Amino acid sequence: MLKTRNCGELRKSDVGQSVTLAGWVHRRRDHGGLIFLDVRDRSGIVQVVCDAEVSETVHQLASTLRSEFVVQIKGDVRARPPALINPNLSTGEIEVATSDLHILNPAQTTPFAINDESEVSDTVRLKYRYLDLRRQRMQRNLMLRHRVISFIRRFLDQRDFIDIETPILLKSTPEGARDFVVPSRVHPGKFYALPQSPQQMKQLLMVAGFERYFQIARCFRDEDLRADRQLEFTQLDLEMSFVDSEDVQVLMEGMMLALFAQLSDKKVQLQPFPIFTYAEAMERYGSDKPDLRFGMELLDLSDLLADSGFGVFASTVQAGGQIKALCAPGCATYSRRQLDELTAEAKQKGAKGLVWMKVVAEGLRSPVTKYLSAAEQEGILRRTQAQQGDLILIVADQPAVVAEALGHLRLLMAKQLGLMDANVLACAWVVDFPLLEWSEEENRWQAMHHPFTSARDQDWPLLATDPGAVLAKAYDLVCNGMEIGGGSIRIHQQDHQNQMFAALGISPETAQAQFGHLLEAFQYGAPPHGGIALGLDRIVAILADEASIRDVIAFPKTASATDLMLNSPSPLDATQLTELRLAVTTADDA
Repeated sequence: MLKTRNCGELRKSDVGQSVTLAGWVHRRRDHGGLIFLDVRDRSGIVQVVCDAEVSETVHQLASTLRSEFVVQIKGDVRARPPALINPNLSTGEIEVATSDLHILNPAQTTPFAINDESEVSDTVRLKYRYLDLRRQRMQRNLMLRHRVISFIRRFLDQRDFIDIETPILLKSTPEGARDFVVPSRVHPGKFYALPQSPQQMKQLLMVAGFERYFQIARCFRDEDLRADRQLEFTQLDLEMSFVDSEDVQVLMEGMMLALFAQLSDKKVQLQPFPIFTYAEAMERYGSDKPDLRFGMELLDLSDLLADSGFGVFASTVQAGGQIKALCAPGCATYSRRQLDELTAEAKQKGAKGLVWMKVVAEGLRSPVTKYLSAAEQEGILRRTQAQQGDLILIVADQPAVVAEALGHLRLLMAKQLGLMDANVLACAWVVDFPLLEWSEEENRWQAMHHPFTSARDQDWPLLATDPGAVLAKAYDLVCNGMEIGGGSIRIHQQDHQNQMFAALGISPETAQAQFGHLLEAFQYGAPPHGGIALGLDRIVAILADEASIRDVIAFPKTASATDLMLNSPSPLDATQLTELRLAVTTADDA
């Protein structure tokens, strides 16, 4: 190799050794007869000294170097004088006295500095992603990602799981997000689909008798991008036979606690992980992925204000809605402009308005207090446990709107108040989700998770008569307000799967055409089984303190689903289109 040691691994114990290093020039400092180079490779940075008195040739060559030149260094490791030790570097006690220097490749001036973490626009970072990945932050993130995946593989291997790859070219099926489709040259007019997850394949592996399967799976969904979502993503996909929900949860909780202990300095706030039903999470936090690092729970005031003189409150309760509040500590100082901004945030989430109440020495101050009796005001203070200086925010609407608006304001206020401790990991399980949810747009029931999720045993009879009341054997793992995993016990009997398809409005003919392979497999002794998928991008982002999963993925897409480095997506040439028997129309043509 062109090097005998890595830059970042040299220590005081290596003093006196002759080494050959290779890497990038991180910085150069010219002190006349002495030129100091910080040379970097993946392992870290070491200081290299080029002394004109030792070698004029090396010194002159060093004077031509700039940041990001690729160099080879030969020299001896020596101790730094005590006054010159750098405590901020793992190699800070030593330096390498250079006897030979070679430029392996010069470098032009980079579009942004590699040797500091100054802000660079996302557009520039993604266009020159190969340079962005040289920066220490990104190197740390991707090495953390590697360690997380390596840990998971070892953990599951020790527990008798088998790593099995499943196909990338699959069949497009209804339900879920939009598929990415791939045209077939051999079968004109027919298409493969890229997997949104290996869901059906892992269930078939259970039918095949493997009992414990996992895969670090690549998944693809054609959906709008955001901070925690990319078109292609990576998940731990896992399935087990002869288990119930608790078995999967115990395994995954043990794995996550062990992973956190080994790879993170963050404190796990709650052990064992608390378990919330879906209804409880929505009731208390307005979200099925609650951030538990802070309180500010939603509080129901409906019974207190059902007969209020404030018409909005009374009419909302009469219409089957609810009145809920949250108490933001110390926020009574908010200006009218700030309160208007909070109102606008609530309206963006569907609320018709927002009622605010400041807690002052005299009681409650608000534009609506004149409509409230003394008993009602006292009830609000008692229910919210608000103290002088606090701000009470109230939304009156249908339950789903109240949860959406107040759940959003809860997170917004916590962020403004600095209550989201980045050094804490607050995980929880959310269980007992509704099996189905009603789609107003499609005027039919849809699977809340996916159509292979089992109903609770006692709820199967309700599927035909009261679908909205059926609860699922589903469970989500959440951490710091982000869903990092979701799973369920699956349907493993053909009659139950047919009932599920019927509830979703999928005809027997469509079910056979789309899922006939699965229905047929269930006839040959399918075991009870269940599993989970953990979002590895999200887990690594939480551990790395990154707001976007884009910063823990080597080559992500932009928010507009483009790759600025490769300039994709891009058009196909006429020959390719002809081979695939495809024709491209523009929006105007359509």
